[in-house]
Amino acid sequence: MNNITTPIKQQHTKHKTFKAILFLGLLIGALNSQAQNNSFKVHVGFIYPISSNGKQAPLDTNNLSIHVIAGVSSVEKGLAFAGISNVVRNNTYGTLFAGFSNHVIKKAEGVLFAGFANTYGQGNGVALAGFANVALGNVNGLQFAGFANIAKNMNGAQFAGFSNTAKNVTASQFAGFANTAENVKGSQFAGFINVAKNTKGSQFAGFINIAKKVKGVQIAGFINVADSSDYPIGIVNFVKKGEKSLGLSMDENQTTMLTFRSGGKVLYGILGVGYNFKNKDEVYAFEAGLGAHILQSSMFRINAELTTSSLESFESGEYFRSSFKVFPALKLFKHLELFAGPSFNYTSTNSTEGLALIANHKNLKTWQSKWSSRQQTLSIGYSGGLHFIF
Repeated sequence: MNNITTPIKQQHTKHKTFKAILFLGLLIGALNSQAQNNSFKVHVGFIYPISSNGKQAPLDTNNLSIHVIAGVSSVEKGLAFAGISNVVRNNTYGTLFAGFSNHVIKKAEGVLFAGFANTYGQGNGVALAGFANVALGNVNGLQFAGFANIAKNMNGAQFAGFSNTAKNVTASQFAGFANTAENVKGSQFAGFINVAKNTKGSQFAGFINIAKKVKGVQIAGFINVADSSDYPIGIVNFVKKGEKSLGLSMDENQTTMLTFRSGGKVLYGILGVGYNFKNKDEVYAFEAGLGAHILQSSMFRINAELTTSSLESFESGEYFRSSFKVFPALKLFKHLELFAGPSFNYTSTNSTEGLALIANHKNLKTWQSKWSSRQQTLSIGYSGGLHFIF
Protein backbone atom coordinates (compact mmCIF):
# COMPACT_ATOMS: atom_id res chain seq x y z
CA MET A 1 0.00 0.00 0.00
CA ASN A 2 2.84 2.40 0.91
CA ASN A 3 4.58 1.66 -2.41
CA ILE A 4 1.45 2.79 -4.26
CA THR A 5 0.86 6.00 -2.27
CA THR A 6 4.49 7.22 -2.41
CA PRO A 7 4.51 7.99 -6.20
CA ILE A 8 1.12 9.68 -5.78
CA LYS A 9 2.52 11.93 -3.01
CA GLN A 10 5.60 12.76 -5.08
CA GLN A 11 3.44 13.62 -8.08
CA HIS A 12 1.22 15.80 -5.88
CA THR A 13 4.28 17.67 -4.50
CA LYS A 14 5.64 18.31 -7.99
CA HIS A 15 2.23 19.57 -9.05
CA LYS A 16 2.12 22.03 -6.11
CA THR A 17 5.64 23.28 -6.91
CA PHE A 18 4.73 23.82 -10.55
CA LYS A 19 1.61 25.76 -9.51
CA ALA A 20 3.66 27.95 -7.13
CA ILE A 21 6.20 28.77 -9.86
CA LEU A 22 3.41 29.49 -12.34
CA PHE A 23 1.63 31.74 -9.82
CA LEU A 24 4.85 33.67 -9.10
CA GLY A 25 5.47 34.16 -12.81
CA LEU A 26 1.90 35.41 -13.39
CA LEU A 27 2.24 37.70 -10.32
CA ILE A 28 5.46 39.21 -11.64
CA GLY A 29 3.90 39.78 -15.03
CA ALA A 30 0.73 41.31 -13.63
CA LEU A 31 2.59 43.61 -11.25
CA ASN A 32 4.99 44.77 -13.93
CA SER A 33 2.10 45.43 -16.29
CA GLN A 34 0.34 47.47 -13.64
CA ALA A 35 3.59 49.24 -12.79
CA GLN A 36 4.06 50.35 -16.42
CA ASN A 37 0.50 51.62 -16.60
CA ASN A 38 0.50 53.47 -13.27
CA SER A 39 4.19 54.41 -12.85
CA PHE A 40 4.27 52.11 -9.84
CA LYS A 41 7.49 50.14 -9.86
CA VAL A 42 7.35 46.58 -8.49
CA HIS A 43 10.37 44.38 -7.94
CA VAL A 44 9.80 40.67 -7.29
CA GLY A 45 12.31 37.85 -7.21
CA PHE A 46 14.31 35.19 -5.37
CA ILE A 47 17.82 36.64 -5.03
CA TYR A 48 19.82 39.07 -7.14
CA PRO A 49 19.91 38.86 -10.16
CA ILE A 50 17.05 36.37 -10.32
CA SER A 51 14.26 38.95 -10.18
CA SER A 52 11.99 41.02 -12.33
CA ASN A 53 14.61 43.81 -12.50
CA GLY A 54 17.44 41.43 -13.32
CA LYS A 55 20.99 42.75 -13.42
CA GLN A 56 19.68 46.34 -13.50
CA ALA A 57 18.21 45.98 -9.99
CA PRO A 58 20.99 48.03 -8.23
CA LEU A 59 20.04 51.00 -10.46
CA ASP A 60 16.26 50.86 -10.03
CA THR A 61 13.86 52.76 -7.78
CA ASN A 62 10.97 50.65 -6.50
CA ASN A 63 7.64 51.24 -4.80
CA LEU A 64 7.22 47.61 -3.76
CA SER A 65 9.87 44.90 -3.44
CA ILE A 66 9.32 41.26 -2.48
CA HIS A 67 12.16 38.74 -2.44
CA VAL A 68 12.25 35.19 -1.19
CA ILE A 69 15.92 35.40 -0.17
CA ALA A 70 17.49 38.83 -0.80
CA GLY A 71 16.84 41.93 -2.86
CA VAL A 72 19.09 44.71 -4.20
CA SER A 73 17.96 48.16 -5.34
CA SER A 74 18.97 51.80 -5.62
CA VAL A 75 16.01 53.42 -3.84
CA GLU A 76 12.96 52.03 -2.07
CA LYS A 77 9.91 54.32 -1.83
CA GLY A 78 7.43 51.99 -0.19
CA LEU A 79 7.51 48.50 1.20
CA ALA A 80 10.44 46.11 0.77
CA PHE A 81 10.32 42.56 2.11
CA ALA A 82 13.02 39.88 2.01
CA GLY A 83 13.31 36.50 3.64
CA ILE A 84 16.99 37.14 4.44
CA SER A 85 18.24 40.64 3.50
CA ASN A 86 17.39 43.90 1.82
CA VAL A 87 20.27 45.91 0.31
CA VAL A 88 19.55 49.50 -0.78
CA ARG A 89 22.43 51.39 -2.36
CA ASN A 90 20.99 54.85 -1.71
CA ASN A 91 17.89 55.93 0.27
CA THR A 92 14.68 54.39 1.56
CA TYR A 93 11.34 56.11 2.12
CA GLY A 94 9.01 53.59 3.71
CA THR A 95 9.31 50.27 5.50
CA LEU A 96 11.86 47.48 5.16
CA PHE A 97 11.26 43.98 6.57
CA ALA A 98 14.00 41.34 6.57
CA GLY A 99 14.31 38.01 8.29
CA PHE A 100 18.00 38.66 8.98
CA SER A 101 19.24 42.14 8.01
CA ASN A 102 18.58 45.44 6.27
CA HIS A 103 21.41 47.49 4.74
CA VAL A 104 20.79 51.07 3.61
CA ILE A 105 23.96 52.73 2.37
CA LYS A 106 22.78 56.34 2.64
CA LYS A 107 19.62 57.47 4.46
CA ALA A 108 16.69 55.48 5.82
CA GLU A 109 13.45 57.40 6.29
CA GLY A 110 10.68 55.31 7.78
CA VAL A 111 10.89 51.98 9.57
CA LEU A 112 13.48 49.20 9.52
CA PHE A 113 12.60 45.73 10.89
CA ALA A 114 15.28 43.03 10.98
CA GLY A 115 15.57 39.73 12.79
CA PHE A 116 19.27 40.34 13.42
CA ALA A 117 20.65 43.74 12.36
CA ASN A 118 19.99 47.04 10.61
CA THR A 119 22.90 49.03 9.17
CA TYR A 120 22.39 52.45 7.61
CA GLY A 121 24.13 55.72 6.93
CA GLN A 122 21.62 58.14 8.44
CA GLY A 123 18.16 57.62 9.86
CA ASN A 124 14.91 59.48 10.21
CA GLY A 125 12.44 57.10 11.80
CA VAL A 126 12.50 53.84 13.73
CA ALA A 127 14.92 50.91 13.57
CA LEU A 128 14.10 47.61 15.29
CA ALA A 129 16.55 44.69 15.33
CA GLY A 130 16.86 41.45 17.23
CA PHE A 131 20.57 42.06 17.80
CA ALA A 132 21.92 45.46 16.69
CA ASN A 133 21.22 48.75 14.94
CA VAL A 134 24.29 50.48 13.50
CA ALA A 135 24.05 53.99 12.04
CA LEU A 136 27.23 55.58 10.72
CA GLY A 137 25.68 59.04 10.70
CA ASN A 138 22.95 60.99 12.50
CA VAL A 139 19.65 59.50 13.63
CA ASN A 140 16.41 61.35 14.27
CA GLY A 141 14.00 58.90 15.86
CA LEU A 142 14.29 55.63 17.75
CA GLN A 143 16.56 52.61 17.88
CA PHE A 144 15.42 49.34 19.51
CA ALA A 145 17.85 46.42 19.69
CA GLY A 146 18.11 43.19 21.63
CA PHE A 147 21.84 43.78 22.17
CA ALA A 148 23.32 47.10 20.98
CA ASN A 149 22.58 50.41 19.26
CA ILE A 150 25.23 52.62 17.65
CA ALA A 151 24.79 56.10 16.17
CA LYS A 152 26.83 59.25 15.62
CA ASN A 153 24.41 61.94 16.78
CA MET A 154 21.16 60.67 18.30
CA ASN A 155 18.16 62.99 18.38
CA GLY A 156 15.67 60.64 19.97
CA ALA A 157 15.97 57.52 22.11
CA GLN A 158 18.01 54.33 22.13
CA PHE A 159 16.74 51.14 23.78
CA ALA A 160 19.12 48.17 24.01
CA GLY A 161 19.34 44.96 25.96
CA PHE A 162 23.07 45.49 26.51
CA SER A 163 24.57 48.81 25.33
CA ASN A 164 23.96 52.10 23.54
CA THR A 165 26.71 54.20 21.97
CA ALA A 166 26.47 57.68 20.47
CA LYS A 167 28.54 60.84 20.24
CA ASN A 168 25.82 63.37 21.02
CA VAL A 169 22.45 62.41 22.47
CA THR A 170 19.40 64.66 22.62
CA ALA A 171 16.75 62.69 24.51
CA SER A 172 17.45 59.38 26.28
CA GLN A 173 19.44 56.17 26.34
CA PHE A 174 18.09 52.99 27.96
CA ALA A 175 20.40 49.97 28.26
CA GLY A 176 20.47 46.78 30.24
CA PHE A 177 24.21 47.18 30.89
CA ALA A 178 25.88 50.37 29.58
CA ASN A 179 25.32 53.72 27.87
CA THR A 180 28.19 55.70 26.34
CA ALA A 181 28.07 59.22 24.92
CA GLU A 182 30.12 62.40 24.78
CA ASN A 183 27.38 64.97 25.27
CA VAL A 184 23.91 64.20 26.62
CA LYS A 185 20.93 66.55 26.68
CA GLY A 186 18.43 64.28 28.38
CA SER A 187 18.83 61.15 30.47
CA GLN A 188 20.82 57.93 30.59
CA PHE A 189 19.37 54.80 32.18
CA ALA A 190 21.62 51.73 32.53
CA GLY A 191 21.57 48.54 34.53
CA PHE A 192 25.28 48.88 35.33
CA ILE A 193 27.13 51.95 33.97
CA ASN A 194 26.61 55.30 32.23
CA VAL A 195 29.51 57.19 30.68
CA ALA A 196 29.27 60.75 29.35
CA LYS A 197 31.46 63.81 28.98
CA ASN A 198 28.90 66.56 29.58
CA THR A 199 25.37 65.88 30.78
CA LYS A 200 22.50 68.35 30.85
CA GLY A 201 19.98 66.06 32.46
CA SER A 202 20.27 62.96 34.61
CA GLN A 203 22.14 59.68 34.87
CA PHE A 204 20.58 56.59 36.44
CA ALA A 205 22.74 53.46 36.84
CA GLY A 206 22.54 50.27 38.84
CA PHE A 207 26.19 50.54 39.84
CA ILE A 208 28.19 53.54 38.51
CA ASN A 209 27.81 56.85 36.64
CA ILE A 210 30.81 58.59 35.07
CA ALA A 211 30.69 62.12 33.67
CA LYS A 212 32.74 65.28 33.46
CA LYS A 213 30.21 68.07 33.99
CA VAL A 214 26.68 67.29 35.15
CA LYS A 215 23.82 69.78 35.24
CA GLY A 216 21.21 67.54 36.81
CA VAL A 217 21.07 64.49 39.02
CA GLN A 218 23.32 61.43 39.15
CA ILE A 219 21.70 58.40 40.77
CA ALA A 220 23.77 55.24 41.15
CA GLY A 221 23.44 52.08 43.17
CA PHE A 222 27.00 52.59 44.42
CA ILE A 223 29.36 55.12 42.75
CA ASN A 224 29.11 58.47 40.96
CA VAL A 225 32.16 60.06 39.33
CA ALA A 226 32.24 63.62 37.96
CA ASP A 227 34.29 66.79 37.75
CA SER A 228 31.29 68.80 38.89
CA SER A 229 27.94 67.45 40.07
CA ASP A 230 25.90 69.17 42.77
CA TYR A 231 23.28 66.44 43.12
CA PRO A 232 24.90 63.00 43.13
CA ILE A 233 22.89 60.26 44.82
CA GLY A 234 25.09 57.29 45.59
CA ILE A 235 26.90 55.65 48.48
CA VAL A 236 30.29 56.87 47.18
CA ASN A 237 30.66 60.03 45.08
CA PHE A 238 33.99 61.13 43.62
CA VAL A 239 33.24 64.71 42.59
CA LYS A 240 36.36 66.74 41.82
CA LYS A 241 34.71 70.07 42.67
CA GLY A 242 32.63 68.58 45.48
CA GLU A 243 33.34 67.78 49.12
CA LYS A 244 34.75 64.73 50.90
CA SER A 245 35.18 64.19 54.63
CA LEU A 246 36.07 61.65 57.28
CA GLY A 247 33.87 61.70 60.36
CA LEU A 248 34.22 60.28 63.87
CA SER A 249 31.01 60.10 65.89
CA MET A 250 29.25 58.36 68.80
CA ASP A 251 25.53 57.92 69.50
CA GLU A 252 23.44 57.22 72.62
CA ASN A 253 24.07 53.47 72.31
CA GLN A 254 27.86 54.01 72.45
CA THR A 255 28.23 53.04 68.80
CA THR A 256 31.33 54.79 67.49
CA MET A 257 31.52 55.23 63.69
CA LEU A 258 34.30 56.17 61.30
CA THR A 259 32.41 57.52 58.29
CA PHE A 260 33.37 58.60 54.78
CA ARG A 261 31.10 61.28 53.28
CA SER A 262 31.43 62.24 49.63
CA GLY A 263 29.39 64.27 47.19
CA GLY A 264 28.66 67.63 45.62
CA LYS A 265 27.79 71.01 47.03
CA VAL A 266 24.35 69.81 48.13
CA LEU A 267 23.94 66.01 48.16
CA TYR A 268 26.41 63.42 49.44
CA GLY A 269 26.74 59.72 50.24
CA ILE A 270 27.63 58.06 53.54
CA LEU A 271 29.62 54.88 54.14
CA GLY A 272 30.88 53.91 57.59
CA VAL A 273 32.25 51.20 59.86
CA GLY A 274 32.49 51.21 63.64
CA TYR A 275 32.36 49.50 67.01
CA ASN A 276 29.79 49.33 69.82
CA PHE A 277 31.33 49.65 73.28
CA LYS A 278 28.21 48.59 75.18
CA ASN A 279 27.75 45.12 73.67
CA LYS A 280 29.96 42.06 74.12
CA ASP A 281 29.05 40.11 70.98
CA GLU A 282 27.26 42.38 68.50
CA VAL A 283 30.00 44.98 68.39
CA TYR A 284 30.77 45.43 64.67
CA ALA A 285 28.85 48.35 63.18
CA PHE A 286 28.13 49.21 59.54
CA GLU A 287 26.36 52.24 58.10
CA ALA A 288 25.31 53.59 54.70
CA GLY A 289 23.07 56.43 53.63
CA LEU A 290 22.48 59.75 51.92
CA GLY A 291 22.74 63.32 53.17
CA ALA A 292 22.24 66.95 52.18
CA HIS A 293 23.92 70.21 53.18
CA ILE A 294 21.23 72.81 53.93
CA LEU A 295 21.27 76.39 55.27
CA GLN A 296 24.95 76.82 54.49
CA SER A 297 27.17 79.74 55.46
CA SER A 298 30.91 80.22 55.84
CA MET A 299 30.89 79.14 59.52
CA PHE A 300 27.66 77.21 60.03
CA ARG A 301 25.40 74.77 58.23
CA ILE A 302 22.86 72.03 58.88
CA ASN A 303 23.36 68.49 57.59
CA ALA A 304 20.30 66.27 57.15
CA GLU A 305 20.91 62.53 56.73
CA LEU A 306 19.01 59.31 56.07
CA THR A 307 21.00 56.25 57.11
CA THR A 308 20.61 52.55 57.73
CA SER A 309 22.95 50.72 60.10
CA SER A 310 23.46 47.32 61.67
CA LEU A 311 25.30 45.69 64.56
CA GLU A 312 26.81 42.29 63.82
CA SER A 313 28.38 39.40 65.67
CA PHE A 314 28.35 37.36 62.44
CA GLU A 315 26.42 34.70 64.33
CA SER A 316 22.74 34.40 65.27
CA GLY A 317 20.58 37.46 65.89
CA GLU A 318 20.09 40.67 63.92
CA TYR A 319 19.97 44.38 64.71
CA PHE A 320 18.96 46.95 62.08
CA ARG A 321 18.37 50.65 62.53
CA SER A 322 17.09 53.28 60.09
CA SER A 323 17.56 56.90 61.10
CA PHE A 324 16.80 60.45 60.07
CA LYS A 325 19.43 62.74 61.56
CA VAL A 326 19.66 66.53 61.78
CA PHE A 327 23.14 67.86 62.58
CA PRO A 328 23.83 71.56 63.12
CA ALA A 329 27.53 71.91 62.29
CA LEU A 330 30.04 74.58 63.29
CA LYS A 331 33.23 75.00 61.28
CA LEU A 332 36.11 75.32 63.77
CA PHE A 333 38.85 75.57 61.15
CA LYS A 334 39.04 75.39 57.36
CA HIS A 335 39.07 71.59 57.34
CA LEU A 336 37.47 70.75 60.72
CA GLU A 337 33.78 70.74 61.61
CA LEU A 338 32.03 70.02 64.92
CA PHE A 339 28.50 68.59 64.73
CA ALA A 340 25.81 67.24 67.08
CA GLY A 341 22.08 66.73 66.91
CA PRO A 342 19.03 64.50 67.32
CA SER A 343 18.11 61.36 65.43
CA PHE A 344 14.70 59.84 64.78
CA ASN A 345 15.05 56.06 64.61
CA TYR A 346 13.26 52.89 63.62
CA THR A 347 14.90 49.76 65.09
CA SER A 348 14.20 46.11 64.35
CA THR A 349 15.98 43.37 66.30
CA ASN A 350 15.66 39.78 67.53
CA SER A 351 18.96 39.50 69.40
CA THR A 352 19.49 39.57 73.17
CA GLU A 353 21.90 42.51 73.07
CA GLY A 354 19.69 44.37 70.61
CA LEU A 355 16.69 44.04 72.93
CA ALA A 356 18.88 45.29 75.80
CA LEU A 357 19.84 48.40 73.82
CA ILE A 358 16.16 49.16 73.21
CA ALA A 359 15.33 48.72 76.91
CA ASN A 360 18.07 51.11 78.05
CA HIS A 361 16.23 54.29 77.05
CA LYS A 362 12.68 55.55 76.71
CA ASN A 363 11.04 54.84 73.36
CA LEU A 364 8.21 56.53 71.55
CA LYS A 365 6.65 53.18 70.67
CA THR A 366 7.59 49.50 70.90
CA TRP A 367 5.74 46.59 69.30
CA GLN A 368 6.20 43.03 68.08
CA SER A 369 4.73 41.57 64.90
CA LYS A 370 2.46 38.52 65.10
CA TRP A 371 4.39 36.89 62.25
CA SER A 372 7.93 37.60 63.46
CA SER A 373 10.15 37.28 66.54
CA ARG A 374 11.52 40.76 65.91
CA GLN A 375 10.83 43.62 68.29
CA GLN A 376 10.36 46.97 66.59
CA THR A 377 10.81 50.39 68.12
CA LEU A 378 10.44 54.07 67.28
CA SER A 379 12.75 56.27 69.31
CA ILE A 380 14.56 59.59 69.54
CA GLY A 381 18.33 59.48 69.97
CA TYR A 382 21.35 61.70 69.53
CA SER A 383 24.88 61.65 68.21
CA GLY A 384 27.78 64.01 67.64
CA GLY A 385 31.37 64.18 66.53
CA LEU A 386 33.91 65.75 64.19
CA HIS A 387 34.29 65.96 60.44
CA PHE A 388 37.69 66.35 58.80
CA ILE A 389 36.96 67.94 55.40
CA PHE A 390 39.31 67.52 52.42
